[in-house]
Amino acid sequence: MQFAIVSRGDTRSAEIAQELTEKLQAAGHTLSEEPRIVVSVGGDGTMLQAFHKYIDRLDETLLVGIHTGHLGFYADWQPDELDELTEMITSESFEPVSYPLVEVLIDYENGETDRRLAMNDCTIKNYKRTLVCDLSIRDDYFETFRGDGLCISTPSGSTAYNKALGGAIVHPSIEAIQVTEMASINNLVYRTIGAPLLLPKHHQVKIKPHTKTEFELAFDHQEALSWSDVVSIRCAVAKEKVTFARFRPFPFWRRVRESFIEEGK
Repeated sequence: MQFAIVSRGDTRSAEIAQELTEKLQAAGHTLSEEPRIVVSVGGDGTMLQAFHKYIDRLDETLLVGIHTGHLGFYADWQPDELDELTEMITSESFEPVSYPLVEVLIDYENGETDRRLAMNDCTIKNYKRTLVCDLSIRDDYFETFRGDGLCISTPSGSTAYNKALGGAIVHPSIEAIQVTEMASINNLVYRTIGAPLLLPKHHQVKIKPHTKTEFELAFDHQEALSWSDVVSIRCAVAKEKVTFARFRPFPFWRRVRESFIEEGK
């Protein structure tokens, strides 16, 4: 099987990545730029890097995570389990598990549209002034938002920045996106819904800025870019999905409990 490894880059992760590479090659697998299996060695941030690195191969690539720090939502394996992981990859003893992605369409004044995908979330911010924009759902005006910004998250990303903003935790089997406010302005003059919105896959939210000021768009917090001359930003559940190789059960709600409440018993 063709494989690739994406490492966080610290000494420990690099050593584990090298050790796993040697074990997989000894088992007859091939290091490749067109991998069937991509192993992330690090944390959830490293998994997001792996996703974006191989984003053009979503239909052909399965992701696997080894965590070298705190337990992550995307990492099933410990560094001391490399022999077992190698054996299971060799015997193909895994089940593909797919999670929804968010599609982001950026419409410009010149009529062009830029398309991006995110595995966790897309964030829209304005660091220079209050972000003011109209939100429409299924082309029906919903509200005018004023505040620091908006976070549009996937179910698997609902435990990340979205949770810190007060958003709901959503099971990744639910095909939906969540729109969560960042420090919205609510007073006698301005009013927003003031609560996260969970939209099903056939609903699209359109965000239309009131002014032509620059603002920042970030996808999975990998890179924050300044955008201008934008007419609207449209977000919905993407037709593509990200697929993980699941070798053993690791229930989502157990991950939530162990990450935010207590260690498993």
